[in-house]
Amino acid sequence: MSRLDLPVMVRATIYCGTFALLRILALTGLLALSSPAMAATLEEMAGQMIVVGFEGSSATDPSVEAMAKEIAEGRLGGVMYLKKNVKSLGAVRAMNEAFRAASPELPPFITLDQEGGAVERLTKDVGFREIPNAATIARNNRPDEAEAIYAQMASGIADLGFTVNFGPVADLNTNPNNLVIAKYGRAFSDDPQTVIAYDEAFITAHHAAGLITALKHFPGHGSSTADSHEGFVDITKTWQADELEPYRVLISEKLADMVMVGHLYHADYANGDGETPSSLSSRWIDGVLRTDLGFDGVVISDDLEMGAIREHFTLEETVTKAVRAGMDILLFSNTAKYRPGLSGEILAILLAEAEADPAFAARIEESYNRIVALKQRIE
Repeated sequence: MSRLDLPVMVRATIYCGTFALLRILALTGLLALSSPAMAATLEEMAGQMIVVGFEGSSATDPSVEAMAKEIAEGRLGGVMYLKKNVKSLGAVRAMNEAFRAASPELPPFITLDQEGGAVERLTKDVGFREIPNAATIARNNRPDEAEAIYAQMASGIADLGFTVNFGPVADLNTNPNNLVIAKYGRAFSDDPQTVIAYDEAFITAHHAAGLITALKHFPGHGSSTADSHEGFVDITKTWQADELEPYRVLISEKLADMVMVGHLYHADYANGDGETPSSLSSRWIDGVLRTDLGFDGVVISDDLEMGAIREHFTLEETVTKAVRAGMDILLFSNTAKYRPGLSGEILAILLAEAEADPAFAARIEESYNRIVALKQRIE
């Protein structure tokens, strides 16, 4: 009988006992314990790859308590905040304290989109100081001045207990009629060097506050003519190679914590199937991002419930294709049709595929090791 055949509680007991023994050996100098990866079960490794949205806006809400329980059991790697979860700053802080307390050894990714402008979860309505969008910041401030603005925002985010902010936007403002980037002023510029300078300011400010960041939306959403939130986005005729330049430079400067991959279709990187978006494409993730650009950190998907994904792929197809393509973290907002058990469904798919295919299990372990390495930086 393998460990995967044992009941969850039995596996958890084995894990806890093993991990405790390893910690004792490490403290007595008999073993150099550098990572919890040495003691993790496959279920716990797969659980770290899942980040989901939740219902509720207080620490006593059943959904919040359920998320904390899954984090504590090692079946969930983190949570994603939306505006519906923010009732007050005090309530947010209490929820985040509960999430952190659930797994102090391996803290969860407590994530949000707080770019400024239209894209933010913390607003003036709950007493959080809002800032302008990226385009306005770049137009009115030098990079050093922008860093000071982002430092104040990042400090406020960190004070509430968050660990990850999904930003900065590394897209180029190539298409002024773009429906998801240009329309909301989310890109700093159409010039790669300008984008790099302001991305550096954003990241440096967040690192100073102890926060993890995520460059988005690889390989570039700024030239697109459609919105991947709504459906299929084909960038074959509009995408340009200079859209990779911010990623190339920031990766070389060791400033890329995570890279968020968008749901963008390019015929040359879709294995000739006419439908595979970048988030499910090994040519983009393992090929361009990891091999060509040299990124060895955590790759996270954009929301896998966007129309570009759910209208073309089943949940099982989405999960397995993403992992095989090289994705480390599967992000689900759980908003298309809220399901309390969504994270469990995703975990079951990961474990079933891993049991059937050793290569898939090896991919899970690779992702887990990257995630653990990044989580060790959480303050």
